[in-house]
Amino acid sequence: MTQPALDLVIAALEKIREKNDHAPRASRAALAQLQAAPVAPSLREAGTSPTERQLQAARNKADLLAAVRERVGACTKCAHLASSRTQTVFGVGNPDADLMFIGEAPGADEDQQGEPFVGRAGQLLTRILKAMNFAREEVYIANILKCRPDMPAGSFGNRPPTPTEMQTCLPYLVEQIDIIQPSVLVALGAVAVEGLLGTRATMRELRGRWHTYNSIPLMITYHPAYLLRNQAPSEKRKVWEDMLQVLERLERPISERQRNYFL
Repeated sequence: MTQPALDLVIAALEKIREKNDHAPRASRAALAQLQAAPVAPSLREAGTSPTERQLQAARNKADLLAAVRERVGACTKCAHLASSRTQTVFGVGNPDADLMFIGEAPGADEDQQGEPFVGRAGQLLTRILKAMNFAREEVYIANILKCRPDMPAGSFGNRPPTPTEMQTCLPYLVEQIDIIQPSVLVALGAVAVEGLLGTRATMRELRGRWHTYNSIPLMITYHPAYLLRNQAPSEKRKVWEDMLQVLERLERPISERQRNYFL
């Protein structure tokens, strides 16, 4: 309803109230129609600053993510993972983030703490973010799988998720992406790429150029765990070059020091 029309309605109601002993009345059907009618942006946002609107949008997204998190926490679609996990690992960060990172699955540290990328690979990711002039809290970080892949008793390390496990869990990640609506996605490692795009290829073929996921620009780069295993400066530089492309796509300022930086 536009402002002039609303003013006319209010004026008419005021006249009815002045001429009658009782207050104006409306049917339930009419009230329902009024409640369902969209509010004009000029009225909805009147007196609200851009910062306040941004905060409200973030709160709305946080509420939507909380509802998905609750369903994830109770999920038993993969019975073997539900029985072996300590807890689910949903995601962490800014619900209104411009930049979203996607890994493959929780490891032992993540399973214990309930937060993605908190082990050695996560610490390296945090350092990469800092070099990009991002605080960890400014971006959003999630995985394809919300449960740690189960391991045989007595064994150590991690196993990659199976295609079936990824396809079963992927709808939760799709909901996260749809709610957050990031400007750029970054897939960390070949397993994350397979989960998102259904594509199997070497990282040499995939990384360093732009792909698309549901109309969102997608940059593919090495998983931080790969850099922990391969300390060659040339490999670290490849990841950083990928991150420079991300900064450019986000139209973030890049200093000369950043352009010459090595992880």
